[in-house]
Amino acid sequence: MLTGGLAHVLLEQIRHHGLYGTRLARAHVGTLRLKLLRIGAVIVRNTRRVVFMLSGSCPYQNLFRLAVQRLAP
Repeated sequence: MLTGGLAHVLLEQIRHHGLYGTRLARAHVGTLRLKLLRIGAVIVRNTRRVVFMLSGSCPYQNLFRLAVQRLAP
């Protein structure tokens, strides 16, 4: 249960800070999971960075990038 609660809090913070002012800013957590997190991607990790290669046909690709930019330090 702790893992589910942590995931919910994390998605709430992504919605509040990363998606502020977008059409998904008031979306339910399940909607965020379906539209932003369940997309085809390849993750490449080396010693200095992690690269996410998203599918070119992802309809929410720009919104995903915006949220990542807003959440990056």
